[in-house]
Amino acid sequence: MSKPEDTPVFVLCGGLGTRLREETIRIPKPMVPIGSHPILWHIMRSYSHYGFKKFVLCLGYKADVIKSYFLNYTSMNSDFTVELQSNNVTVHSVDHDQDWDVTLADTGELTMTGGRLSRAASKYLGEAEDFAVTYGDGVCDIDLAEELRFHKKHGCIGTVLGVNPPSRFGELQLDGHIVKNFEEKPEFSENWINGGYFFFQRKFLKYLDHAEDLVLEKQPLIQLASDGELAIQKHHGFWQCMDTQRDRDALNRMWEQGKAPWNV
Repeated sequence: MSKPEDTPVFVLCGGLGTRLREETIRIPKPMVPIGSHPILWHIMRSYSHYGFKKFVLCLGYKADVIKSYFLNYTSMNSDFTVELQSNNVTVHSVDHDQDWDVTLADTGELTMTGGRLSRAASKYLGEAEDFAVTYGDGVCDIDLAEELRFHKKHGCIGTVLGVNPPSRFGELQLDGHIVKNFEEKPEFSENWINGGYFFFQRKFLKYLDHAEDLVLEKQPLIQLASDGELAIQKHHGFWQCMDTQRDRDALNRMWEQGKAPWNV
């Protein structure tokens, strides 16, 4: 049975992030900081907490920024001395405890999500029976090891995390021209949406191809659902994607106030 340490995590990091253009004009969306670390670090740290150590980052737009971050990860999180004549670097302390194995896969600047996953998995899935997939812009407080167990127990090719976030807008219940109930940002208990934390059996690759315009959320997942091979784990806890500057500001406030539900 697959264990977290045997299960690679593919993170889709290549999108243009056009709805967060204030930030993504200079850096890719997964590198937008929450506190002092990029949101990508927060996502990977959540997986790591539950035993997942192998990551494949599916890069595209501004791939060099993410590559540079990980190439310089130790020095940027440590004290060090540089001997300028020889350019030797001595690291005095390592101010992090991450033991991640990170593969950076350039999957094309304009490739869509399905094409990115297909290109990266065909090279870097190895012999793994199952693999995880997520986006580089969302955090939650799900027990990811438990989701993997759920995935294995139900035996479907794919499992998606279903989330039930509150509406962005208030809901008015009316009686003619009279407001009978005013509810600010209600939760809709039976409206589940894709939370972006997936697990797949390796046979899911047959639903993919290397086409640049293949969108994971369209033909591949629609067909998987049509085949009765997509399970859902319903998550009633915290989940938040970072689509806009407003989302980013809200996540930053949670982190700075020590009230970030995803902080493990």
